[in-house]
Amino acid sequence: MGDVAWIAVDWGTSHLRAWLMSRDGAVIEARSSAAGMGTLERGGFEPALQALVGDALPAPVLACGMVGSRQGWAEAPYTAVPCAPPGASEAVQVPDTALNVRILPGVKQTKPADVMRGEETQIAGYIATHPGFDGVICLPGTHTKWVHISAGEIVSFRTAMTGEMFALLSSQSVLRHSMADGWDDAAFMAGVDQTLSRPEALAAALFSLRAEGLLDALPGDAARARLSGLLIGAELAAMRPYWLGQQVALIGAETLSDAYAAALAAQGVPCHTAGAQDMTLAGLTAAYTQIYGEAA
Repeated sequence: MGDVAWIAVDWGTSHLRAWLMSRDGAVIEARSSAAGMGTLERGGFEPALQALVGDALPAPVLACGMVGSRQGWAEAPYTAVPCAPPGASEAVQVPDTALNVRILPGVKQTKPADVMRGEETQIAGYIATHPGFDGVICLPGTHTKWVHISAGEIVSFRTAMTGEMFALLSSQSVLRHSMADGWDDAAFMAGVDQTLSRPEALAAALFSLRAEGLLDALPGDAARARLSGLLIGAELAAMRPYWLGQQVALIGAETLSDAYAAALAAQGVPCHTAGAQDMTLAGLTAAYTQIYGEAA
């Protein structure tokens, strides 16, 4: 492991991902474990890191994500908007360890109240790889973020719990009896159109999925896709000030980003897509360069 110059870490609630990095910025090896922040007590973070990348230590570690939360290894206080994505000057050194571990903070907004932790590093990665970008970055996921970017800064942002609502409704509500595992593009777009034009009817539209399954044998694949469309359509209606007339970039998992791209394309909004993991690594690399200088 003598070729490892530093270790990039994305430490979320349910996962720990690490990349062993060379001096020229290349990934030597990617590793992961299930030792997320949500499974650890304060004293468990260093052993979890040692278990995953101990053979590459004491190379410096730069981390982002929930590891910097109040319940994490060391709290990295939120940076307030408007701000550039937090980098070298805001990174927090983990105390009481012989290891060289720095954690990047999240970002907060006072009115309306909102926070992000981890997504700001993906945003930093997008800005680093797309210099001069001005517009909106949407990060679809469990808690989807809509982020206004101007002059390299996060100006404002909003979070929608669309992904979590889909998971709960499809697996724990009465709608679970109507769901299958497949997908139907036409049903998805029908759902988007329905709530984008009438978001106030969302609650009633949701129960219609169950009723149509009972009365009209609505296929489970169509029900699942329309549920997603109804929720994303309502989200788009609420977030219209963010995407209307804007340049939009999507950072997230391919399947979910494609769904958002299709919904926005129907409104005449073209999108550029980028992978969440790639942008996380690009953001961590940009911060590492700020701290330690250009790769040799």
